[in-house]
Amino acid sequence: MRNLILMIIAYLLGSFPSALVIGKTFYNKDIRNYGSGNLGSTNAFRVLGKKGGAIVFILDILKGGLAFLIAKYAGATISPLIIAVFALIGHIYPIFANFKGGKAVATSAGIILFYSPLLFITLFIIFVITLKIWKMVSLSSTIISIAAVFIVWLGNYDLTARIMLTIFAVFIIIKHIPNYKRILNGTENKASFL
Repeated sequence: MRNLILMIIAYLLGSFPSALVIGKTFYNKDIRNYGSGNLGSTNAFRVLGKKGGAIVFILDILKGGLAFLIAKYAGATISPLIIAVFALIGHIYPIFANFKGGKAVATSAGIILFYSPLLFITLFIIFVITLKIWKMVSLSSTIISIAAVFIVWLGNYDLTARIMLTIFAVFIIIKHIPNYKRILNGTENKASFL
């Protein structure tokens, strides 16, 4: 029962629509009507600017991080990573925003940050380098998702971490399929807000 309660808490944390709340409260904008229409930090940067985007990014990271920490210290009898995946589901399918959310990159990053800071730093460096080269957040997000899978399967990580980070990557890759189509036809948005 405790694990189920923690899963529900993680889902509700993930469901908090950071981009929608920040956009409406401070910018009088529903970012679902602008840019890609996505409730993620990339669209928040594009629509709300650097400051608004940064706030959304931090909040989205915290959603995943808090879900992991609560599970870790509230007596979950299964891996906190398993509990925390429900924060990703909440972010992608938020109950507070008609089940249309973001693409789970920042929320995944938050989970990884509190699970393994070293892994987070490694992936962040890869993200920055690839973003500088190609200027496409979608591509950089995909690269670090795949990199995370390789790192945990080849490194000294337990089986649960390997499986869960692979699931994180699958979520992210599936949510970016429309981006891959735009990359192939040359119409993907570049990160002009950087």
